[in-house]
Parts: sequence; structure tokens; C-alpha cells
Amino acid sequence: MDQTDEPTRRTSYGQRRKDRIDALAAASIDEEPGISLIRSAWKRLRRNPIFLVGLAITVAFVVLAAIAPWIAPWDVTASPLLDKVRPQTNPVPGPEPGHLLGGDDRGRDLFSRLLVGSRQTLVVGVFATLFGLLGGLTLGTIAGALGGWVDSLVMRIVDVLLSVPSLLLAFTVASLAREPSQWTLIIAIAIVQVPIFARLLRGAMLAQRSSDHVLAARSLGVRPWAIVFRHMLPNAMGPVIVQATLSLAVAIIDAAALSFLGLGNPDQRQPEWGQMLGLAQRYISEAPHLAFYPAGCIIVVALGFTLMGESLREALDPKSRR
Repeated sequence: MDQTDEPTRRTSYGQRRKDRIDALAAASIDEEPGISLIRSAWKRLRRNPIFLVGLAITVAFVVLAAIAPWIAPWDVTASPLLDKVRPQTNPVPGPEPGHLLGGDDRGRDLFSRLLVGSRQTLVVGVFATLFGLLGGLTLGTIAGALGGWVDSLVMRIVDVLLSVPSLLLAFTVASLAREPSQWTLIIAIAIVQVPIFARLLRGAMLAQRSSDHVLAARSLGVRPWAIVFRHMLPNAMGPVIVQATLSLAVAIIDAAALSFLGLGNPDQRQPEWGQMLGLAQRYISEAPHLAFYPAGCIIVVALGFTLMGESLREALDPKSRR
């Protein structure tokens, strides 16, 4: 082979490579517009059957709880079946026309009390989760933003609360009240929820402290509290919102457990599923359906919130999108 042709071949190969690169650079590339995290999550969620089932259960529960007093066929304080209650032979009236599920031991319509009881269950669950979320946001923001000894102090308090089983802690707080009521349930369950939200938000805030946009804001001289509330906190709220959905299911179960133990609202004119479950234990052998219906409602509603929360967590998790 002639060695004088070697530089020519190299130049020709280099020129062809340069022309190829120039052609690729000059070619028009069709770029798709960016998709936000929320839009991407919703695109995945609407194709997820588990999320759709959980959403259907949750929406049905909320709607029924909102309109329950208007669609209940009987007044929950009335006793239309009282004349059929016979302690020796028929302590609990069974189903009959006009009374889909029959009555309880006081002749009250069971179906109406289940419908109206859904409202009390929803109120306790929502307010307990909301107060727990607010308390957790406060502690988590302080610990994650300030750091140092403040972070250590707050986290040691959170560790102490987390070391006690949640139901035992809620039972202890609720038993301190002079008289049990609906608000004692809400406060007790909210205190249980506070350390969960605080630890989760604190971890997310610490991750945001070393992010690029926070460092850029500091280099521009933005005030520290403006960085916390405008940059760190909004970007750390995603996991907390998902946890709130899951905590709502736990709050409903804990509220039912405390009501079953007699620490809820003692006023039977305002029925609640846990309260109904506690009253039914006296007739568990003669009329097990008195316990089956409220227990089934609690399980189905808690399952709906859990399915929806788990689907949200997976949709918003960057690792699950790979």
C-alpha cells in the first residue's frame, strides 16, 4: 500500500465525520413539551385500577357522609321498632319492609344510624389528620430549617412519642379528659399523628437544604425565612401530602377503636361506627350483624384511603417511574 495515500484517507474520514456531525446538528429535532410532576402522576394514576378503586370508595364515603342526614330514611333518635323489641325472645328486630337492616336493641333503624354515623367518622378522621398535619408541619419546619440543637431537641421529643405504640398513646391522652367527647378523640389521635408528619417533613427539608435552587437563593442574598417558606417547604410537601392520605385511614381505625373502648362521644343521638361496634358486643351471639355492618364499613373505608394513598406514593416516587 502506498504510504502517501494514508494522510489523504485520514483527511477524507475526518471530513466525512465532520459533515455527519454538522448534518445532525443542523437537523430539526422535534422536542415534546415538558410535563409537570403532578400531570405525570395523574397520567399514571388514571390508568391504575388500584387507585381508581380507592378513589371510588373514598368519593362514595365522602358523598354519603355529606348527605347522610337528608337521605337517612329514619331519625336516628327515634325508635320505630321499639314495640318489636322483646328482651327474652327478640332482643334485636330483624330486617323488614321499611327497615333494610332491621333495628338495634332500642328499636332504632340500623341503616339510618350507619349512614349518619359515617359523617361523625369522617369528621373525626379529617380533623384529627388536619391537626396532626399542622402540628407536624410546625415541628418539622422548625427542625429542618434551623438545625443544630433545635433539630436535636425536637427530634428527641419526636422519638419519645414514636417509641410509644400509637393506639396506647391515643388511649392515654383520651383517658386524661374529664368527660369523653368527640373532641377528645380528635385531640388524642392528632397527637399521635404529629411525630409522623414532623419526622417526614424534617427529612425532606434537610434534603432541600443542599439542593441547587436553595444554594442559589442563598448566594443571591435571599432572607433565610423566605428561603424556607418559598423554596424548601413547598418542595418538601409532596411526601407529607401522601402520608396525610394514609394517616386518614389510620385515624379512622384509631377513632373506632377508642370509641369501642368507651372513650368517644357517649351521646348515642350522634352515632359513630366505633360507638355502634362497642354497643353491639352485648348481642354478638344473638345478633352478630350489629357488629358486622359497622366493622365492615370501617374496613372498607380504611381500605379505600389506603389504596389511594399507596397509589399516590408510587406515582410521585421518582424511582418507580424508571
